Amino acid sequence: MAKAARKNNDTGANLGFEAKLWQMADGLRNNMDAAEYKHVVLGLIFLKYISDAFEAKHAELESQKDQGADAEDPDEYRAASIFWVPPEARWQYLKSMAPQPTIGQLVDDAMTAIERDNQSLKAVLPKDYARPGLDKQRLGQIINLVSDIALGSAADRAKDTLGRVYEYFLARFASAEGKSGGQFYTPSRVVRVLVEMLAPYKGRVYDPCCGSGGMFVSSEKFIEAHSGKIDDISIYGQESNYTTWRLAKMNLAIRGIDAQIAHGDTFHNDKHPDLKADYVLANPPFNDSDWRGEQLKADKRWAFGTPPASNANYAWVQHFIDHLAPTGLAGFVLANGSMSSNQSGEGEIRKNIIEADLVDCMVALPGQLFYSTQIPVCLWFLARNKRNGRFRDRRGETLFIDARKMGSMIDRVHRELTDEDTAKIAGTYHAWRGDKGTGDYADIAGFCKAAKLEDIRKHGHVLTPGRYVGAEAIEDDGEPFEEKMKRLSATLETQFEEGRLLDDRIRQNLSELGFVAAEREK
Repeated sequence: MAKAARKNNDTGANLGFEAKLWQMADGLRNNMDAAEYKHVVLGLIFLKYISDAFEAKHAELESQKDQGADAEDPDEYRAASIFWVPPEARWQYLKSMAPQPTIGQLVDDAMTAIERDNQSLKAVLPKDYARPGLDKQRLGQIINLVSDIALGSAADRAKDTLGRVYEYFLARFASAEGKSGGQFYTPSRVVRVLVEMLAPYKGRVYDPCCGSGGMFVSSEKFIEAHSGKIDDISIYGQESNYTTWRLAKMNLAIRGIDAQIAHGDTFHNDKHPDLKADYVLANPPFNDSDWRGEQLKADKRWAFGTPPASNANYAWVQHFIDHLAPTGLAGFVLANGSMSSNQSGEGEIRKNIIEADLVDCMVALPGQLFYSTQIPVCLWFLARNKRNGRFRDRRGETLFIDARKMGSMIDRVHRELTDEDTAKIAGTYHAWRGDKGTGDYADIAGFCKAAKLEDIRKHGHVLTPGRYVGAEAIEDDGEPFEEKMKRLSATLETQFEEGRLLDDRIRQNLSELGFVAAEREK
């Protein structure tokens, strides 16, 4: 399919200066690996953000002093959902001390002070800037670099400048770290497809493997873009990796998103056991063989079959289902093998989920979308009740979308879905399920197909979209078949004759050089 030209603001944060900022920051890390350097930079960006937000409120309160406002009263800031920043943690002070050899200890003290005065950030912020291995001169340079990112003006706050830089750096660190870094970052374009399709306007949103919190950030952006209210959703999450959990807490705090994000192993220590979510959004680890499934053989969540200890894919699927409200919807990323695998009972579990009429839509995505893996992935959409009143009655029907040809290469190894791609995929799903204000749905050969449960049974309960959508229709050029065959046959005969003449010429040249084909000598 033809690709639309990419807009300037169509990738990552795209404020116009992030790539230059990254290049400058990356040049300062010397021999420090990306995994370690990540926390140095992201911690400082976070500190700059909350300090700038604090200073803006501080100036406002100073101007209201005649009305009784106290700019040094922490409660004034907490009432406005702004973090209180004590004097020793304010950015201007740290910037003034950046050239000093004690700057590492001063940053650590600032982080400790912020955690002390803001309970929600307790045990979240990095506090290892004083370690001997961190070059303090370079640390001072990074502080000066981050100082150039502005958030003080209303325009910068509206653009979420620092928040978007933070998101951009998360993506770049994921790319720099490869597979190990990808565990905490789902490409924003993949998240956006999930969010645009589910459309979580109101209710409880849950991600039990939330990484750095990208699903929640994207949900907030979706609501704001559609003139909704962020207060209409409640956010719940869990992350097993402690370092990644801290990133999530900071990522959400930067946006002022109030969320209940727990730290712990979702399978073995579910922190939200009684939650029934209206929306589940997730990107679980692909094909995880180290989830200690043998310890959970009799778990109540395995309503459709016990998942194999060698692969957690169907443990995640059933965990999502278990946490869905009676009218809940789930959208999540899995490796392509989940759509067709029959190993270790996975095919039987998938069959049971399909026969329970829970599979609403399947989307096959192109490869090279992730920083951590080149494995092609797919999107699953589950509906607890396909006759829930919000949409049309879809019982006994599943939509298949084959988007493998979509996306544009943004560099040699990474692909991104464009705005147009996202709109087409989400729009197709909304039209099919009957969202208000959408057009009529129609199957498109090679792209989408609304299949009946009986069709899926005929395919052995395999959910690969390519099996259902068929081949892309070839546009009829209007030339009658008989005439086309005569024309093509004549062309082919001409090509055969040209080939024979070329063969003779080659033999003649070889003969003149004293080489004669063996078969001619006989």
